[in-house]
Amino acid sequence: MMRLTTIALVVSDAKKSAKWYTEKLGFEIRDHQGHWITVAPKNENVAFHLCEGYYPLEPGNSGISFVSKDVKKEEQALRKAGVDFTTPTTSEDWGTYAMFKDPDGNEFYILED
Repeated sequence: MMRLTTIALVVSDAKKSAKWYTEKLGFEIRDHQGHWITVAPKNENVAFHLCEGYYPLEPGNSGISFVSKDVKKEEQALRKAGVDFTTPTTSEDWGTYAMFKDPDGNEFYILED
């Protein structure tokens, strides 16, 4: 059975992005060999491969989501770390979520678990 291992994210500067993910979100660098840099949350099997290059499309919603027991609390902690949110914690019929972006405009969901 196949499992997801990396998700490619196009970024303008892989080293700068790796620093942002480690300092702002608390990720760890999994691999850094030349242009190949991967980052991931601690104890997570899936990592982001930070692909330095040009956007084929406009940056925006990556379709990638994280889960948290308390989205509002997570948002507050991330804002304190300097993370920009594009959508503050919002409650909908289907659930509670917030959205933040990285320095290259890639947006991510935080869904309440």
